[in-house]
Amino acid sequence: MTSLTNRRSSASATDQLPAPPGPRLPLTLQTILFATQRHRLLPVLHRRYGPVLKLRLFPERNVVSISDPADIRAVFSGSATVFHAGEGNQVLKPVMGAHSVLTTDEGEHRRIRKLLMPPFHGAALRGYRSMIAEIAEDEVAGWPTGTAFRSHESMQRLTFEVILRVVFGVSHGARVDELREALSGVIAISALDIFGWHSERLQRLGRWRRNAAMLRRADELIYAEIADRRRAGDLADRTDVLSRLLAVDEDGDTLTDAELRDQLITLLLAGHETTATALAWALHELAHSPATLAKAVQAARDGEDRYLEAVIKEAMRLRPVIYEVARRTTEPVEIRGFEVAAGTTVMPAIGVVQSSPDHHEAPETFRPERFLDGSATTNTWLPFGGGVRRCLGAGFSLLEAVEVLRVVLRRHRIEPDRARRERVKPRNITFAPARGARLIVTPN
Repeated sequence: MTSLTNRRSSASATDQLPAPPGPRLPLTLQTILFATQRHRLLPVLHRRYGPVLKLRLFPERNVVSISDPADIRAVFSGSATVFHAGEGNQVLKPVMGAHSVLTTDEGEHRRIRKLLMPPFHGAALRGYRSMIAEIAEDEVAGWPTGTAFRSHESMQRLTFEVILRVVFGVSHGARVDELREALSGVIAISALDIFGWHSERLQRLGRWRRNAAMLRRADELIYAEIADRRRAGDLADRTDVLSRLLAVDEDGDTLTDAELRDQLITLLLAGHETTATALAWALHELAHSPATLAKAVQAARDGEDRYLEAVIKEAMRLRPVIYEVARRTTEPVEIRGFEVAAGTTVMPAIGVVQSSPDHHEAPETFRPERFLDGSATTNTWLPFGGGVRRCLGAGFSLLEAVEVLRVVLRRHRIEPDRARRERVKPRNITFAPARGARLIVTPN
């Protein structure tokens, strides 16, 4: 059972609780290990210290990682005034912006989320299917036959074209081409490059200066697109996200240019990178699992979405793209008898839960059927987070992945370029296939 208590309202002066246990390594070393090896580090630390452990990381400083589904559920369902996801995501603020749905909290977050929801409701999602399939057909038609290639790069191109079309309603033109190039540079950074986001000194040097310049150029292009769209005379007829966000809602609310910029870049970056990586892992695992691949091919031919969705969900479980999420406490809380001070970043360790034999039978095995037989539950499958901060684009991501898998499996037979599975490589805040999920394909 979990114990998650507001310590400010319940603790007496003599009721002192211990801090969570954890390693005593220097902050710099813990930060480097976390940035580059947390998919290996966190399972080891949780086995040693238990389901609640304390880390010291830059820039958050005080971090508590939790790995029990009951504790995670309590945090996700806890008060949004006590557990601030926006503050927990401050590592993203230099890129996503202060107004992003990912970096705001409480009333401002509710307002932004409300304005963002219409483009992602059920009817809108169904309208995207044919567009996704068309873009997927164009991309996979250019795959080389009989020669190994990086499917991750292909999936990135594909999902970026999809999100450009969804967000802007266009995917061609000089401005869009330049934006595509600038944002590709912003995305293609290592975990260590993120330090430059939080240091003006580093931003004057080498790679960090180039990263900052690319982001500034992307901002200029996005603001130019916003200005042009505000002058458009056909906003009422457009269905893209930007045009919808320019409308005034039923309460008379609308977004400023700065608020629009932050939502657009959040959607462009977060809305394609995670789906592209999940698709690359799904293709990688299918290529290494012939029996499961045969079932998926049959499902694609029969239009059986449930099995294809189970494939992508299992890829997300086995190969989590995001290994943890974060909440910053505004008040002291108690978790499992440990004191968690105000201002602490609490990190539900999604990857630890999803790889644990306590929650998934044979967790190292790629078995989509676990999402059809009920053995995988919402408490132990957490790629989209949970509670009021559950990913707004979860439905779109799954729909997109199913459509892409269907196109790929109908058009091509896939196999790996070698027997050994690829290791995990940290890529910005995500975890990608180290060799790009290399495939060899032949047309069906």
